[in-house]
Amino acid sequence: MTTRDTSHTQLISLAVHEFRTPVGVVGGYLRMLARDSDPSLSERHRRMIDEAERSCARLVALIAELSEIGKLDAGLIAIAHQPVDLFELIQEVANAVHEAADREVRLEVRGPSKGASLMGDVTRLRSAFEAIFRAILRETPGPATIVAHRRLADEHGSRSAVLVVADAASVQAAYDAPRDGFDEKRGGLGLALPLARRVIEAHGGHLWSPRDENRTNNRPGLSTALVAFPLSELNP
Repeated sequence: MTTRDTSHTQLISLAVHEFRTPVGVVGGYLRMLARDSDPSLSERHRRMIDEAERSCARLVALIAELSEIGKLDAGLIAIAHQPVDLFELIQEVANAVHEAADREVRLEVRGPSKGASLMGDVTRLRSAFEAIFRAILRETPGPATIVAHRRLADEHGSRSAVLVVADAASVQAAYDAPRDGFDEKRGGLGLALPLARRVIEAHGGHLWSPRDENRTNNRPGLSTALVAFPLSELNP
């Protein structure tokens, strides 16, 4: 790790420590107020306290995500090594994601249902796939069908499990296009996407978007993601 990298992780660690103390104090007082039976607290005041408490809980969650990012960057988190079939896990996660159902944007999983075995951290991989699915669904105007297409591929001389998340008509084009960085700067998802990328990379994988040569700005495509993992010796 370079001096710059060390300084970066130390800064994150310090920020997490400094944020946690005042947020913990604020959250504690808000919980006390919420449970207070004092009749001088009107219903309007109680609604305001509830909203403030929810926002404080969101800050606590963001601080926890920032802490995890810092620890992953510093190599302080041990990634679990459990046998998992990524294709089965992708289906499981997709079944539980309903981010844009109210806009008639649905997520459909296609491709082989199993055959992508590796040793990995199931809990962290589940959260990473959930963040990617939610990010794509949020950026897709409805009604639409987003496909999470699973496939096995030979990439760079080794067998890989590949996931393409794209509009149903664009899956193959997304797979064939040159690969670009995945845009992690999206509102409403906290630090879930930067965390997802780090978890994927900790498993030897990569997260991309397809490069659009006709794009007029420098942002990668928002509505498509590609994920690839090298497969372990558990595969035939």
